[in-house]
Amino acid sequence: MGKVSNFRNNTGDTTVPWAAVGENYNVHDVMEIVRFLMQGEGTEYETALSAVRENIAKLDAVSTPPGRLSLGSKVEEAEEAASKYLGTDYSLFVTNCTSGFEIAYKYANLQPGDEVIVPAITFFATMAYPLSLGVKMIFADVDPITLNMDPKDVAKKITSKTKMIVPVHIGGYPVDMDPILELARKHNILVLEDAAHAFGGKYKGRMAGTMGDFGAYSFHEVKNITSFGEGGIAVSNVPGFKDHMKRARFFGVDTDYQIKDWIYDVRTIPGKEKPFVAVNYSTTEIQALGLSLQIARVEEIIAARRKAAEYLNSRLAGNPALICQDLGNDEIKPTFHLYQLQVVPEIAGGDVQVLKRKLGEKGVTTIPHFGPLYRFQATQQMGYDADEIAKTCPVCEEVFHHRFTHLPLYGLTEEQFEYMADAILEAIDEMQKGI
Repeated sequence: MGKVSNFRNNTGDTTVPWAAVGENYNVHDVMEIVRFLMQGEGTEYETALSAVRENIAKLDAVSTPPGRLSLGSKVEEAEEAASKYLGTDYSLFVTNCTSGFEIAYKYANLQPGDEVIVPAITFFATMAYPLSLGVKMIFADVDPITLNMDPKDVAKKITSKTKMIVPVHIGGYPVDMDPILELARKHNILVLEDAAHAFGGKYKGRMAGTMGDFGAYSFHEVKNITSFGEGGIAVSNVPGFKDHMKRARFFGVDTDYQIKDWIYDVRTIPGKEKPFVAVNYSTTEIQALGLSLQIARVEEIIAARRKAAEYLNSRLAGNPALICQDLGNDEIKPTFHLYQLQVVPEIAGGDVQVLKRKLGEKGVTTIPHFGPLYRFQATQQMGYDADEIAKTCPVCEEVFHHRFTHLPLYGLTEEQFEYMADAILEAIDEMQKGI
């Protein structure tokens, strides 16, 4: 007896079956994946790899390949794990964090003439989609210590055209959300939390990314946890919207409805004022498996990063020329994705550019990380005057050019952390002496 296939699943044991996976991975393919994930060289490595190859070949003879490689049970398991950890009703596993942003922006029904407020310092992805639409980006100045969006400056820059505010938890340090949420409620503005760095961060007992109308997290390879290099989770507090999130990930396909002589319908997704057409942000089962495994140990990862930050603070905090990473408190729980170090130029005898040069000479890597969004050519090519915007973001200009950098916070030995702290203190001493 034959079966009707929806193209995405094997039909199983039929006279003429449909295999949804067009080409399965063989022993050679699997071994190359093992070699990539566990790299090495030398006789001992090759011997161990050969033994693995023999066992993979034996396993291949008695195993069955997966019948689905994307949007299957592993994706559902990853979403359930994320929801349980975040305390949300539903989590959507998407291609990357930017995909989560786009779903939120599309819900807002943005169009040219609308305004979106973003922090002056963040990764370009935060504003890429609205910028591409011709939406006017409004750049809020940043807090001089956290580098997060300054709620006081946001309040000054809200107009009748403001449709969204996008706070970014830079480096995993939670934004002061209460005043931003209060402003948003007062003016009927949507809030999208860019929690790319903040999976596991907490603000006054609430998980970062879960307080606004939308939130999105990144599992890109540089983040605290990853889903094999790329991936994101999107969440929403918009009443009823979670019922549409799965369809928002894959073209609006709806298997609960069918057009004539077909197995599904494609429907628009409800937006704030009018529906929008969805596109494809699908994720794979392998990505989902990787994410589930790392979510299970995210608290251990954050604890290890915190320990490293505490060590650096214990070494550097006594120097008045430096401002160390804020470790948080009972109400603020950072993820320590980045360690933010600031220089006080008038005490240090020079600014952060001098410090970075000296550290580079000593073999210590520093990470300038995010530049002011309005300084990029893409922004200026879209009609923005960087120098005029800079006048409205004086703190951003000061801290970026003269005060802050980021330091490595993971994957280092105790000796390397000790060397880095020594090198920073030596560099400051040299700057103060004019060496």
